[in-house]
Amino acid sequence: MRAVNVKRETKETKIAIRLNPDGAGNVSVDSGVAFFDHMLTAMAKHGGFDLTCTVQGDLGVDSHHTIEDIGIVMGDAIKEAIGDGRGICRFAHAVIPMDESLAQVALDCGGRGYLVFSGTFGNKIVGSIPADLFEHYFYTLCSRAGITAHIAFSGKNDHHECEAVFKAFGIALGEALSISGNRKAIRSTKGKF
Repeated sequence: MRAVNVKRETKETKIAIRLNPDGAGNVSVDSGVAFFDHMLTAMAKHGGFDLTCTVQGDLGVDSHHTIEDIGIVMGDAIKEAIGDGRGICRFAHAVIPMDESLAQVALDCGGRGYLVFSGTFGNKIVGSIPADLFEHYFYTLCSRAGITAHIAFSGKNDHHECEAVFKAFGIALGEALSISGNRKAIRSTKGKF
């Protein structure tokens, strides 16, 4: 079992995440930001991994520190779960429709943090969250986890677009972290990530 527990406490937030890539999609998220809880729940449930996330954040200021720091801790948890990369599939992608919206995510969990985020929301706020904060969340997560991610989405309804992105990311992440046929192999021509 590759379950990991990661905690982080600052003057702005206190976060604890338990991640089990070998789980069954059991999810419990309480960030204090209901829409973000909904997105993280969709990501883990559809990705098929277990996720517990508890957060105390300075929401009296706004949701920025809370969501950014969840990205930090989630990224650290993913990196710890990957370890040296032995046995994981490493690459994965998902294309997910949600009504009129479509999200495409391609991932490489090979140790190089990079994000390409293509798509725009129609409104400045999505579910009480500043729209630009979603790209920042994925940038933070990918940088910390060492994931290269290409995320592209289109549609007309911001909620649908955002939810499709989180579902697609979760499905691709679950597949990329899954164990391949050869549990000892590191999928890299370098022999390591």
